[in-house]
Amino acid sequence: MQKIGAETKRKTTKKKGTSVGDKIAVIVLVVALFVVGFAGYKLYSTMMEYKAGVDEYSEIADTVIHEREADKEHVRELKDVKGQSVKHWVPPFDVNFDELKSINDDVVGWIYMEAIPDISYPIVQGEDNDYYLHHTYKKESLFAGSIFMDMKNSGDFSDQNTIIYGHNMKNGSMFGELKNYKKQDVYNASPYFWIITPDDAYKYKIFSMYTADVEGNTYTLIKGPGKETIEYGNSMREKSDLDTGIYDFKETDKMITLSTCTGNSSTRFVVQGVQIQPE
Repeated sequence: MQKIGAETKRKTTKKKGTSVGDKIAVIVLVVALFVVGFAGYKLYSTMMEYKAGVDEYSEIADTVIHEREADKEHVRELKDVKGQSVKHWVPPFDVNFDELKSINDDVVGWIYMEAIPDISYPIVQGEDNDYYLHHTYKKESLFAGSIFMDMKNSGDFSDQNTIIYGHNMKNGSMFGELKNYKKQDVYNASPYFWIITPDDAYKYKIFSMYTADVEGNTYTLIKGPGKETIEYGNSMREKSDLDTGIYDFKETDKMITLSTCTGNSSTRFVVQGVQIQPE
Protein backbone atom coordinates (compact mmCIF):
# COMPACT_ATOMS: atom_id res chain seq x y z
CA MET A 1 0.00 0.00 0.00
CA GLN A 2 2.74 2.43 0.87
CA LYS A 3 4.50 1.71 -2.42
CA ILE A 4 1.39 2.47 -4.48
CA GLY A 5 0.84 5.70 -2.56
CA ALA A 6 4.41 6.89 -3.26
CA GLU A 7 4.07 6.22 -6.99
CA THR A 8 0.78 8.10 -7.08
CA LYS A 9 2.42 11.06 -5.33
CA ARG A 10 5.27 11.14 -7.81
CA LYS A 11 2.81 11.10 -10.72
CA THR A 12 0.82 13.92 -9.17
CA THR A 13 3.94 16.02 -8.66
CA LYS A 14 5.02 15.46 -12.27
CA LYS A 15 1.61 16.48 -13.53
CA LYS A 16 1.74 19.74 -11.59
CA GLY A 17 5.21 20.53 -13.03
CA THR A 18 3.93 20.07 -16.59
CA SER A 19 0.99 22.36 -15.87
CA VAL A 20 3.29 25.20 -14.70
CA GLY A 21 5.45 24.74 -17.79
CA ASP A 22 2.39 24.96 -20.01
CA LYS A 23 1.35 28.19 -18.35
CA ILE A 24 4.78 29.70 -18.87
CA ALA A 25 4.71 28.65 -22.53
CA VAL A 26 1.29 30.27 -22.98
CA ILE A 27 2.52 33.50 -21.34
CA VAL A 28 5.58 33.56 -23.57
CA LEU A 29 3.40 32.97 -26.64
CA VAL A 30 0.99 35.75 -25.65
CA VAL A 31 3.86 38.17 -25.05
CA ALA A 32 5.43 37.22 -28.38
CA LEU A 33 2.14 37.75 -30.20
CA PHE A 34 1.72 41.10 -28.49
CA VAL A 35 5.23 42.19 -29.50
CA VAL A 36 4.67 41.08 -33.10
CA GLY A 37 1.27 42.75 -33.18
CA PHE A 38 2.61 45.99 -31.73
CA ALA A 39 5.54 45.99 -34.15
CA GLY A 40 3.12 45.40 -37.00
CA TYR A 41 0.93 48.25 -35.81
CA LYS A 42 3.92 50.60 -35.57
CA LEU A 43 5.07 49.60 -39.05
CA TYR A 44 1.59 50.13 -40.44
CA SER A 45 1.32 53.52 -38.70
CA THR A 46 4.70 54.57 -40.07
CA MET A 47 3.80 53.47 -43.59
CA MET A 48 0.49 55.33 -43.42
CA GLU A 49 2.25 58.45 -42.17
CA TYR A 50 4.75 58.24 -45.01
CA LYS A 51 1.88 57.81 -47.46
CA ALA A 52 0.04 60.80 -45.98
CA GLY A 53 3.10 62.99 -46.49
CA VAL A 54 3.69 61.79 -50.05
CA ASP A 55 0.01 62.20 -50.93
CA GLU A 56 -0.11 65.76 -49.59
CA TYR A 57 2.88 66.95 -51.59
CA SER A 58 1.77 65.08 -54.71
CA GLU A 59 -1.59 66.82 -54.46
CA ILE A 60 0.10 70.21 -54.07
CA ALA A 61 2.41 69.58 -57.02
CA ASP A 62 -0.50 68.52 -59.24
CA THR A 63 -2.29 71.73 -58.34
CA VAL A 64 0.44 74.37 -58.65
CA ILE A 65 2.96 73.03 -61.18
CA HIS A 66 2.44 73.73 -64.87
CA GLU A 67 4.81 71.99 -67.28
CA ARG A 68 6.55 73.92 -70.04
CA GLU A 69 7.00 72.93 -73.67
CA ALA A 70 10.22 70.96 -74.06
CA ASP A 71 11.61 73.22 -76.78
CA LYS A 72 10.74 76.50 -75.03
CA GLU A 73 13.59 78.97 -74.65
CA HIS A 74 15.48 78.57 -71.36
CA VAL A 75 16.67 82.19 -71.08
CA ARG A 76 14.68 85.40 -71.41
CA GLU A 77 15.69 89.06 -71.41
CA LEU A 78 13.85 91.59 -69.25
CA LYS A 79 14.36 95.28 -68.57
CA ASP A 80 15.62 96.25 -65.13
CA VAL A 81 14.71 99.44 -63.23
CA LYS A 82 17.31 101.36 -65.25
CA GLY A 83 15.89 100.13 -68.53
CA GLN A 84 18.83 97.84 -69.24
CA SER A 85 18.33 94.37 -70.66
CA VAL A 86 19.02 91.60 -68.13
CA LYS A 87 18.96 87.88 -68.81
CA HIS A 88 16.89 85.60 -66.58
CA TRP A 89 16.50 81.83 -66.42
CA VAL A 90 13.28 80.27 -67.58
CA PRO A 91 12.58 77.45 -65.09
CA PRO A 92 11.75 73.89 -66.23
CA PHE A 93 8.14 74.48 -65.10
CA ASP A 94 5.92 77.25 -63.78
CA VAL A 95 4.76 77.35 -60.16
CA ASN A 96 1.49 79.00 -59.15
CA PHE A 97 2.68 80.84 -56.04
CA ASP A 98 -0.67 82.56 -55.57
CA GLU A 99 -2.20 79.14 -55.02
CA LEU A 100 0.69 78.11 -52.76
CA LYS A 101 0.35 81.24 -50.63
CA SER A 102 -3.37 80.64 -50.25
CA ILE A 103 -2.43 77.36 -48.54
CA ASN A 104 0.56 78.63 -46.57
CA ASP A 105 1.95 82.15 -46.64
CA ASP A 106 5.31 80.91 -45.31
CA VAL A 107 6.31 79.71 -48.78
CA VAL A 108 9.53 81.27 -50.12
CA GLY A 109 10.25 79.09 -53.15
CA TRP A 110 10.26 75.70 -54.83
CA ILE A 111 13.24 73.34 -55.15
CA TYR A 112 13.78 70.94 -58.06
CA MET A 113 16.78 68.63 -58.55
CA GLU A 114 17.41 67.73 -62.19
CA ALA A 115 19.18 64.40 -61.52
CA ILE A 116 16.67 63.41 -58.83
CA PRO A 117 13.32 64.76 -60.06
CA ASP A 118 11.47 63.27 -57.08
CA ILE A 119 13.03 66.08 -55.04
CA SER A 120 10.51 68.70 -56.11
CA TYR A 121 8.95 70.51 -53.17
CA PRO A 122 7.81 73.88 -51.88
CA ILE A 123 10.24 75.58 -49.49
CA VAL A 124 8.92 77.30 -46.39
CA GLN A 125 10.53 79.47 -43.72
CA GLY A 126 9.21 79.56 -40.17
CA GLU A 127 9.82 81.78 -37.19
CA ASP A 128 12.11 79.06 -35.82
CA ASN A 129 13.85 75.92 -37.08
CA ASP A 130 11.65 73.55 -35.10
CA TYR A 131 8.08 73.94 -36.33
CA TYR A 132 8.55 72.64 -39.88
CA LEU A 133 10.66 69.72 -38.71
CA HIS A 134 7.41 67.87 -38.08
CA HIS A 135 4.71 69.98 -39.77
CA THR A 136 3.80 69.70 -43.42
CA TYR A 137 3.20 72.48 -45.90
CA LYS A 138 -0.46 72.44 -44.87
CA LYS A 139 0.70 72.73 -41.24
CA GLU A 140 -0.43 69.22 -40.44
CA SER A 141 1.51 67.45 -37.67
CA LEU A 142 3.56 64.76 -39.43
CA PHE A 143 7.06 63.42 -38.81
CA ALA A 144 8.15 63.98 -42.42
CA GLY A 145 7.73 67.72 -41.96
CA SER A 146 8.67 70.13 -44.74
CA ILE A 147 11.60 71.36 -46.76
CA PHE A 148 12.45 74.61 -44.99
CA MET A 149 14.93 77.47 -45.02
CA ASP A 150 16.98 78.42 -41.98
CA MET A 151 15.15 81.05 -39.95
CA LYS A 152 18.22 83.34 -40.01
CA ASN A 153 18.42 83.49 -43.80
CA SER A 154 16.84 86.14 -45.98
CA GLY A 155 13.70 84.71 -47.53
CA ASP A 156 14.62 85.95 -51.02
CA PHE A 157 17.75 83.77 -51.36
CA SER A 158 19.96 86.85 -51.45
CA ASP A 159 22.45 85.63 -48.82
CA GLN A 160 25.85 84.26 -49.80
CA ASN A 161 24.96 80.97 -48.10
CA THR A 162 21.33 79.92 -47.76
CA ILE A 163 20.71 76.75 -45.76
CA ILE A 164 17.77 74.47 -46.56
CA TYR A 165 16.83 71.48 -44.40
CA GLY A 166 14.83 68.32 -45.10
CA HIS A 167 14.35 64.93 -43.46
CA ASN A 168 16.14 61.84 -44.76
CA MET A 169 12.96 59.76 -44.98
CA LYS A 170 13.29 55.98 -45.35
CA ASN A 171 10.74 55.88 -48.17
CA GLY A 172 12.85 58.33 -50.17
CA SER A 173 10.54 61.31 -49.77
CA MET A 174 11.68 64.81 -48.76
CA PHE A 175 15.53 64.72 -48.82
CA GLY A 176 15.58 60.93 -48.57
CA GLU A 177 17.14 60.60 -52.03
CA LEU A 178 19.68 63.40 -51.57
CA LYS A 179 22.28 60.78 -50.57
CA ASN A 180 22.21 59.52 -54.17
CA TYR A 181 24.63 62.35 -54.94
CA LYS A 182 27.27 60.17 -53.29
CA LYS A 183 27.30 58.36 -56.63
CA GLN A 184 29.41 59.91 -59.37
CA ASP A 185 27.01 58.77 -62.11
CA VAL A 186 24.11 60.63 -60.50
CA TYR A 187 26.14 63.82 -60.35
CA ASN A 188 27.31 63.31 -63.94
CA ALA A 189 23.70 62.88 -65.08
CA SER A 190 23.09 66.51 -64.09
CA PRO A 191 24.98 68.68 -61.59
CA TYR A 192 22.19 71.29 -61.51
CA PHE A 193 19.21 72.13 -59.36
CA TRP A 194 16.69 74.95 -59.36
CA ILE A 195 15.19 77.33 -56.87
CA ILE A 196 12.03 78.90 -58.25
CA THR A 197 10.59 81.90 -56.40
CA PRO A 198 7.56 84.15 -56.93
CA ASP A 199 9.86 86.73 -58.56
CA ASP A 200 12.53 84.76 -60.41
CA ALA A 201 14.19 81.41 -61.05
CA TYR A 202 17.73 80.54 -60.01
CA LYS A 203 19.92 77.75 -61.32
CA TYR A 204 22.69 76.22 -59.20
CA LYS A 205 25.64 74.00 -60.05
CA ILE A 206 26.55 71.44 -57.41
CA PHE A 207 30.16 71.84 -56.33
CA SER A 208 30.35 69.71 -53.18
CA MET A 209 28.68 66.82 -51.34
CA TYR A 210 29.95 65.29 -48.11
CA THR A 211 29.14 64.37 -44.51
CA ALA A 212 29.41 67.49 -42.36
CA ASP A 213 29.89 68.05 -38.65
CA VAL A 214 26.84 69.86 -37.25
CA GLU A 215 29.22 72.12 -35.31
CA GLY A 216 31.49 72.71 -38.31
CA ASN A 217 31.86 75.71 -40.61
CA THR A 218 29.47 74.26 -43.21
CA TYR A 219 26.60 76.05 -41.48
CA THR A 220 28.24 79.47 -41.59
CA LEU A 221 25.73 82.13 -42.63
CA ILE A 222 27.42 84.64 -44.93
CA LYS A 223 25.26 87.72 -45.26
CA GLY A 224 27.28 90.02 -47.49
CA PRO A 225 29.66 89.78 -50.48
CA GLY A 226 33.34 89.64 -49.61
CA LYS A 227 36.50 87.54 -49.52
CA GLU A 228 34.90 85.25 -46.94
CA THR A 229 32.56 84.05 -49.69
CA ILE A 230 35.52 82.89 -51.79
CA GLU A 231 37.25 81.32 -48.78
CA TYR A 232 34.07 79.54 -47.76
CA GLY A 233 33.38 78.20 -51.27
CA ASN A 234 36.91 76.85 -51.71
CA SER A 235 36.86 75.29 -48.25
CA MET A 236 33.57 73.52 -48.93
CA ARG A 237 34.67 72.29 -52.37
CA GLU A 238 37.73 70.67 -50.80
CA LYS A 239 35.43 68.63 -48.56
CA SER A 240 33.60 67.04 -51.49
CA ASP A 241 33.57 63.25 -51.68
CA LEU A 242 33.19 63.42 -55.48
CA ASP A 243 35.02 65.19 -58.24
CA THR A 244 32.96 68.23 -59.23
CA GLY A 245 35.58 69.95 -61.34
CA ILE A 246 37.05 73.42 -60.89
CA TYR A 247 35.09 76.53 -60.03
CA ASP A 248 36.51 80.00 -59.43
CA PHE A 249 34.41 81.48 -56.64
CA LYS A 250 33.66 85.20 -56.62
CA GLU A 251 32.94 87.57 -53.75
CA THR A 252 29.37 87.99 -54.98
CA ASP A 253 28.57 84.29 -55.39
CA LYS A 254 25.40 82.99 -53.80
CA MET A 255 25.40 79.41 -52.54
CA ILE A 256 22.79 76.94 -51.33
CA THR A 257 23.51 74.30 -48.68
CA LEU A 258 21.04 71.40 -48.70
CA SER A 259 21.20 69.50 -45.42
CA THR A 260 19.69 66.20 -44.24
CA CYS A 261 20.24 63.83 -41.32
CA THR A 262 22.50 60.77 -41.43
CA GLY A 263 21.30 58.73 -38.45
CA ASN A 264 24.15 60.19 -36.41
CA SER A 265 23.09 63.21 -34.35
CA SER A 266 26.50 64.84 -34.75
CA THR A 267 26.64 64.74 -38.55
CA ARG A 268 24.58 65.72 -41.59
CA PHE A 269 24.87 64.91 -45.29
CA VAL A 270 25.02 68.08 -47.37
CA VAL A 271 24.91 68.98 -51.04
CA GLN A 272 26.06 72.48 -51.96
CA GLY A 273 25.49 74.45 -55.13
CA VAL A 274 26.54 77.85 -56.43
CA GLN A 275 24.23 80.09 -58.43
CA ILE A 276 25.13 80.39 -62.10
CA GLN A 277 24.06 83.16 -64.44
CA PRO A 278 22.39 82.70 -67.85
CA GLU A 279 24.53 83.52 -70.85
